[in-house]
Amino acid sequence: MRPNIAESVDATFWLVFGISVFLLLVVVVAMFYFIYKFNKKRHPVAEQISGHTGLEITWTVIPLILVIIMFFSGYYGFENMRNVPAGADSITVTGQMWKWSYTYPNGKKSDTLYVPLGKDIHMLIQSIDVNHSFYIPSMRVKEDAVPGRTNYLWFNADKLGSYEIACAEYCGLDHWNMYSRLVIIPQEKYYEWLYAKPDSTVSTTTTTTTTPTDSVKTSAGVTDTTKSKTDSVKTNKNDSAIKKDSVK
Repeated sequence: MRPNIAESVDATFWLVFGISVFLLLVVVVAMFYFIYKFNKKRHPVAEQISGHTGLEITWTVIPLILVIIMFFSGYYGFENMRNVPAGADSITVTGQMWKWSYTYPNGKKSDTLYVPLGKDIHMLIQSIDVNHSFYIPSMRVKEDAVPGRTNYLWFNADKLGSYEIACAEYCGLDHWNMYSRLVIIPQEKYYEWLYAKPDSTVSTTTTTTTTPTDSVKTSAGVTDTTKSKTDSVKTNKNDSAIKKDSVK
C-alpha cells in the first residue's frame, strides 16, 4: 500500500512551517541584536564594511539547501498523488449545479460516496455543466471537474467515519451548498451494499422515508424516491443500515 496522501501533505506542510519559523526567529533575533549593538549611544562612528565572503557564502548555501529539502518533500508527495496504485477501486464522480453524484463499476449510483475501509480509491472526476472542484479536506485531495474532460485523484480510506466533500471552485448561485459526504465502512458491508440486488417485491402500501440525498427501501420493500435538488438516485434497502453503522 502506498504512503497515505494526507500524511505526506501534512508532513510537507509542517516541514515548510518549521523552516519558516526558524528563518523568522533568525531574522528577528539578528534584528534586535543589531539594534542593541549598533545603537547610536554605543557606536557613534559608522564603519564601512567592504564585504565578507564567508558570510555571503553562508547566507547563499543555507537557504539553497532548505529550498531543495522543501522541493523534494513536495515533489515526492505530488508524484505519489499522481500515480494511482494498482488494484485501486475506481469510482466516477460527476459534478453538476449543485450536487455531486457517484457511479460505481457495476453501474450503481449514489449521492453519498461509500468506500471500503483499507482500500485505495481511484476517483474519475467529470462535470456535465460548468467547472467544479472536487475537494475532500480530510484526505487532503482536490481536483477540478471540467466539462468534456476526465480528471482523477486517489486516496486511501484508512479510517472509519463520515467526512465532508465540497466544491472548491465557484460554480454559480448555490455553490456554497454543493456538499456531499464520504462514508468509509467495513469492506464486508461495502461489498454487500454494492452488489445487493434490488428487492423485486412490491407492496400495496407506500411509506415515505426522507433522507438527505439517497432513495432507500422501506421495511415493506417499497422504493421511496427522495429528490436531491434535481435528480433522484436509486439505492437499496441496505443504505439505511450502512448509514447507521457509519455513525457508530
